[in-house]
Amino acid sequence: MTEIGNLSSDLVELILSFLPIHTLMRSSTVCKLWYSIISSPTFSPIAHNNKPWFFLYGLHNTNSKNNQSFAFDPISNLWFCLPTFPSEQQQQPNTSFIGTNGFFFTTAPKFSYTRILHRSWNLTSPLRFSRINPLLGVFDNESGLPRFIVVGGVRFIGNLVDIEDRLAVEIYDPSLGSWELCPPLPADFRSGNSSFSLSSALFGGRFYVFGIYSCFVSSFDMHEHVWSEVQTLRPPGVIFSFLIACRERLVLAGICNGPLGPSFNLWKIDEKTMEFSEIAIMPRDLLYSLFDSEEDDKFASLKCVGLGDLVYVFNEEYHKIYPACFCEIDSESGKCNWRRVPQLPLPVNKFHKVISFCSTISMHNILQGGEEHIGPPAGYV
Repeated sequence: MTEIGNLSSDLVELILSFLPIHTLMRSSTVCKLWYSIISSPTFSPIAHNNKPWFFLYGLHNTNSKNNQSFAFDPISNLWFCLPTFPSEQQQQPNTSFIGTNGFFFTTAPKFSYTRILHRSWNLTSPLRFSRINPLLGVFDNESGLPRFIVVGGVRFIGNLVDIEDRLAVEIYDPSLGSWELCPPLPADFRSGNSSFSLSSALFGGRFYVFGIYSCFVSSFDMHEHVWSEVQTLRPPGVIFSFLIACRERLVLAGICNGPLGPSFNLWKIDEKTMEFSEIAIMPRDLLYSLFDSEEDDKFASLKCVGLGDLVYVFNEEYHKIYPACFCEIDSESGKCNWRRVPQLPLPVNKFHKVISFCSTISMHNILQGGEEHIGPPAGYV
């Protein structure tokens, strides 16, 4: 049998590509060759298959030491503990924290951003309209560099907010270091224009904005910089729902009152006609495991995020330690497979605000900033 030290680097890379992320992290410390292979931007683990991770950031209003950050890898079925924010980011008054694919942002009083798992923050030129709790999207320009779109939110001036101002859309190009001003959300969204009442999805060159409770939907053309006509997207019985951009489809996910009682449903959305067709219903026992059935308004704390072929549903209340599950949608057949996410590694603090989002992860992204950026929680082997 050939000793592993005598194998070609191409064969070593192929063997390593079958390992899950948490094993690759340890393997990268074996020798310089393995580290150079695993940390290369071109290295693509087959076992990982680019499944989006679920990120959960818990913020405490009065004591930043109680903040905690976690990431869930659906391939290894493990939670990882992440470093908390630098103290200067945590303690800024009125700071609005937002996470979206690959990045984390603060929007007030100043706008700054960092790549997930990295420690350094980049401060941008000032927004034309300082705002809290906006919708945020990340997309690539013609050169492949990321750009940021900021939509809605509540205007922030000193210690006052203005909930009536719709605020113009602003697009930031890091290569130019400047913001471009675009038309604001349509007037139909005036009464609810922050991320607390809206969800968003980047799909097919358009930035979709959807009212979680109002069910209004409109899309912003990323090339023409115009908004589409506002429509209503409300399947029968829907109480509230979230719009999600999956790999090959727009998906609406939400709580629905049906003939057999409450259910959590997924619908495929035709982006041209905004017509919907049901694709899955969460198993009833899984749904009820996310909260206590005796609660008043028990569904209100359910939130939903997604990316690729995964849709994550979680409870942002502390009493059950933020339980979550996800649905994997087969890209070819469209069939759905539901699975419970393991409990967060204890101890878990009680948070005043929970931030969640999905993002794809590469080994280059993890190892680029050093080993301290991510590590398995205590108790995992």
